[in-house]
Amino acid sequence: MRNSKYNKKKIFNDPVYGFISLPFDLIFDIIEHPFFQRLRRIKQLGLTHLVYPGALHTRFHHAMGAMHLTMKALDVIKSKGQKVTKTERKATLIAILLHDIGHGPFSHALEYSIVGNVTHEDISSFFMQRLNEEFDGKLTLAIKIFENKYKKPFLHQLVSSQLDMDRLDYLRRDSFFTGVSEGVISSERIISMLNVEESNLVIEAKGIYSIEKFIIARRLMYWQVYLHKTVLSAERLVVKILARAKELALDSEELFCTDALRYFLYQNHDRNSFENNKDTLVRFSELDDFDITASIKMWQNHSDPILSSLCKSLVNRNLYKIDIRKKAFSKAEVDMHLNKLVSATGISGKEASYFIFTDSIKNNAYNPKKDKINLLFKNGEIKDIAEAADQLNINALTEEVVKHFICYPKQIMVDNLKNK
Repeated sequence: MRNSKYNKKKIFNDPVYGFISLPFDLIFDIIEHPFFQRLRRIKQLGLTHLVYPGALHTRFHHAMGAMHLTMKALDVIKSKGQKVTKTERKATLIAILLHDIGHGPFSHALEYSIVGNVTHEDISSFFMQRLNEEFDGKLTLAIKIFENKYKKPFLHQLVSSQLDMDRLDYLRRDSFFTGVSEGVISSERIISMLNVEESNLVIEAKGIYSIEKFIIARRLMYWQVYLHKTVLSAERLVVKILARAKELALDSEELFCTDALRYFLYQNHDRNSFENNKDTLVRFSELDDFDITASIKMWQNHSDPILSSLCKSLVNRNLYKIDIRKKAFSKAEVDMHLNKLVSATGISGKEASYFIFTDSIKNNAYNPKKDKINLLFKNGEIKDIAEAADQLNINALTEEVVKHFICYPKQIMVDNLKNK
């Protein structure tokens, strides 16, 4: 731990907001911790840079930005007469700072392949508990706010809700780094309209158009960035690579990998492992993008044709072809592709499933069944945004859109398999 006399009132120069200051020494100490520094080595948008080359910002950037917006929001709420103590302020800032600390490299790919039955939200909680032990209980209130167990729910809603500072930051930040202008939102305007009514976060009614734009921007960013068909193809390719590597590892096949990655490839780990074995969380904290990327580069030359072909495809950006539509793909359509690949390469049907598969994606820009974005009118009336909005399409955006996709190999993938 740093010497207590060390100057901890640092300033970070953020490309989106300018200067970000650290208001508490404890926050500096948390940022300095290796658990948090790991976020510098994990890209915020995974493989999105394969579509938008500028999308190389990290989860460290995002965590700092979300904390900055939360500071601004707390200032606004306090200026409108809501009591927020120094202790509550510090705890809320710590909660938002650590809200994504449980993300692993290529986060969702990891959750679906080399660890099981545990989400990044679960792992964030484990990290916070461990940090609380190391910092002698100073994160106790932050954890209560993070888990929505504190008496002032609006503090949790700043961290996690349909209008939280996490979303305000990632929409604006991801728009900035991808160059997708549809995601630009007026975070300053939205924050200036925040208020609290009956201990819950509300938006003053005059901010309605900024909220409408926020919801529309979120829908557009999902289709254009987060669920872009080429991004989906790349992400699913990483999932299949890690799944194949795990299958080979559990069959005692020797694979190049770092010690941290080896720990998860050669053993099965789930939520119980994180809860009952302290070493599991430490090992997870040592995993970052470089472990996965270096391994994939080396696995290009592995003797297993499936793993080798998949890795070559990712390294050289020869991704799956992907078709997306509203109607689910039938078994007959999938079998047609599978049989064609088996016939062309001689691999088994099980092995072919690494190259041909279906799945679905969902886009729900605003879900009033989960929690509401409430507008506060001058007469004291509170209305849900979907009820109050002028634009009919806000109501339409409350409906979940489901699309189905099929991935299948490009000819170069097939050729790589043949050559093996």
